[in-house]
Amino acid sequence: MNVSSKTISPAAINALKDALTHIYWTKDDLKRFVYNTITNKAIVNTIDWVTPKKYEIASNLIDRMCSRQDIYRNDLFALFEQAVNFNDFSHLKRWDDPDVKIQRAKDAVEALRKQAKGYFEVVEEKKKTEERKKVVQEKVKNTTALKTKLDELNQKFMDIAISSDAQKRGYGLEKLLNELFTLFDLDPKASFKIIGEQIDGAFTFKDDDFLLEARWVKQPINASDLYSFAGKINGKRKNTLGLFVSMDGFSTECLQTTSSDLRCLILMDGMDLNAILTERISLDDLLYRKRRHASETGNIYLNVNKILVS
Repeated sequence: MNVSSKTISPAAINALKDALTHIYWTKDDLKRFVYNTITNKAIVNTIDWVTPKKYEIASNLIDRMCSRQDIYRNDLFALFEQAVNFNDFSHLKRWDDPDVKIQRAKDAVEALRKQAKGYFEVVEEKKKTEERKKVVQEKVKNTTALKTKLDELNQKFMDIAISSDAQKRGYGLEKLLNELFTLFDLDPKASFKIIGEQIDGAFTFKDDDFLLEARWVKQPINASDLYSFAGKINGKRKNTLGLFVSMDGFSTECLQTTSSDLRCLILMDGMDLNAILTERISLDDLLYRKRRHASETGNIYLNVNKILVS
């Protein structure tokens, strides 16, 4: 982890030396602690761990690291962090006068915490800043990927639109919708058959299961088609709804109906799909607003332009 360029105060350095001297009683234990904490371990073997007293060893180590912070700055931070958070002194109970040794160690660590407080506040803020930056970068990355995929789907949409083959348009629309629902994590399922019924697809949105009917027939859909689709939903579990997609819209009767037989449906047309593919509204938001409108008013159609200006 890269740490802040803030200068480490001499008082904090001295407090670190003192803490390292007291948190372990033997030189070997201190050596293992340092070795397991830092990344650039070669420096451990450049220190005399036998002849000098423990404080001199800690002082020699920290002074060398401070003199080459271009190499050891992150290791210094690691030692600061481990020493500041040191709270298990039970190993000192093995030696004479354990209570005295433990108290000295606790006092040394507490003194280090006070001296290093400002330094760690700066480091923590830098860490939070880096984390926020990563979140923003990930969001930008995801947004860019979403835009790229929507652009691809929009091109497919235009290619389908110029086809004069109604069956080909219908199949292309089903495939496009499946890709769109996948993009928005709606767990789509391709067309399938249930005894006597053809279902164009299915997906899940906010705990509701939806069956899908998709048409591209160059003329508005009549109310009879809606009743037929609603009949397929009857008998399914209670929170099953239906999304009827008609690229060329719906008859006036369909748009104005508040029949209770059709309240399991919401309607989507070519303007809706265009608004999604051109990033004027997300599929999630569109479905949510249409479903809520149907629940509140009984009207199963809501023009996307009314959503965009509200």
